[in-house]
Amino acid sequence: MLMTDPLPRICDFAAARALFAQMAEAWTETAGFAYLAGDGRLLGMRHVHSVCADAIDVPVRQIVADALAFDAAGMVMAHNHPSGDPRPSRADRATTRRLLHALEPVDVRLVDHLILARGGAVSFRALGWL
Repeated sequence: MLMTDPLPRICDFAAARALFAQMAEAWTETAGFAYLAGDGRLLGMRHVHSVCADAIDVPVRQIVADALAFDAAGMVMAHNHPSGDPRPSRADRATTRRLLHALEPVDVRLVDHLILARGGAVSFRALGWL
């Protein structure tokens, strides 16, 4: 009998987008964080919801604490733009830099940051920003 790994692997943009796809339809900003093993297996997730349609406070300290608790080697962040426009804002880029710098000393790689919207999706890695 062949055993299959019950934990999905998040190894590329398509897998990450599928994992967070439902966020694109949310009417307020939502952020999701997927904590990954070194081989891309999903170890756990956290979602943060906002009451605002166009802003969210990313709890960087909690995200780093979660990464350590899961003993994660990597992490994918995703959030939505309820406006329907997936283009990254200046605040999106600043938040990504803050998270990247917070994860670096604990050896957790920020694999990607996705922005999902009804109008499409954007990958910071594909843009060359990670």
